[in-house]
Amino acid sequence: MQYRKDRLGNDVSLLGFGCMRFTTKAGKFDYEKAEKEVMRAVELGVNYFDTAYVYSGSETLMGEIFEKNNCRDKVRIATKLPHYMIRNSGDPEKFFSEELRRLRTDHVEYYLMHMLTDVKTWNRLCDLGIKEWIDEKKKSGEIGQVGFSYHGNSDMFIELLNAYDWDFCQIQYNYLDENSQAGRTGLMAAAAKGIPVVIMEPLRGGRLVNNLPKGAVNAFEKHSPKRSPAEWALRWLWEQPEVTVVLSGMNSLDMVEENCRIASEVKEHELTEEDRKLYTKVINEIESKLKVGCTGCRYCMPCPKNVDIPGVFAAYNRRASDGYANSLREYYMCTALRKDYTGPANCVQCGKCEMHCPQHIEIRKELKNAKRTLEDPIYLIAKKFGPLFMKY
Repeated sequence: MQYRKDRLGNDVSLLGFGCMRFTTKAGKFDYEKAEKEVMRAVELGVNYFDTAYVYSGSETLMGEIFEKNNCRDKVRIATKLPHYMIRNSGDPEKFFSEELRRLRTDHVEYYLMHMLTDVKTWNRLCDLGIKEWIDEKKKSGEIGQVGFSYHGNSDMFIELLNAYDWDFCQIQYNYLDENSQAGRTGLMAAAAKGIPVVIMEPLRGGRLVNNLPKGAVNAFEKHSPKRSPAEWALRWLWEQPEVTVVLSGMNSLDMVEENCRIASEVKEHELTEEDRKLYTKVINEIESKLKVGCTGCRYCMPCPKNVDIPGVFAAYNRRASDGYANSLREYYMCTALRKDYTGPANCVQCGKCEMHCPQHIEIRKELKNAKRTLEDPIYLIAKKFGPLFMKY
């Protein structure tokens, strides 16, 4: 494993473990499986573990694993304050104390303002005394360094970057988002201020691996050296010295082994001109196929009317990349082959989802488009009879 430095000079692993997408069983995280994956990552040198208050069950799971395996001193925990749930000056302490209890620790190395949207939101927190609270927690040692996670455009990102003396930040960044979200502009702005950058969505929720159009897959297969789409995506990030940590939501031992191998081998500025042409080909193929720019982050969920928004959009995009049959099967499984229908017809146009969407997708409009495209006669027949075979 290779390491880069945080703002205090500590070594942090190039690969960070994103603790939101562990395998579930009976509606809960599969503890035994997650423990094996986490501990193997620790053995291979991963020391940055990212979770959040609203990642249901994640903080508790991590706390149990670290305590049971007596490895708290080997890991650096990053978790997040749900600022959107803050109503008064006492709320930060309430949420933070609960997070420490869940994590079974008396401190966290990194603490983020979760999904900070703009300077106005930050100023509201300041009016509630957040800066004084942060200073107190740093002084007591309960919080090591403070940052923020962000989805949005580069202009507002830079405004936020300049609004406080941040220790680090976290942005969505990958070869498809080089010029969107905070993008390279934001990355370089943070680097210029000496602020380490943690990367989320390096594979766009798996879209840069599992649902690539055939033209993109062919481009990767024909290129030398031979690497998987995931490896190309990760190397694109790690070859940039301005990137400090790349988060991966690993949920198999194979993924842990593979990602750790890449993080041990990659070199700064390693990509050739031919490699860069490859990314251009792949990007062109992807952008020609996608219907909706959904990353599957699930910030739009839960829908008050039980619409599976990420599932609908995944199937909608798959219609273009994987063809009719695959998209129909995926859409049917995520909306109709359930006890209760979870498709777009449930939408009442409340707009709650759009308030939380980091990609600023017109969700209500796109749900209508998805319904129009996917709910054809074959789907409607299957929808009518499919639930009859469901036991619960």
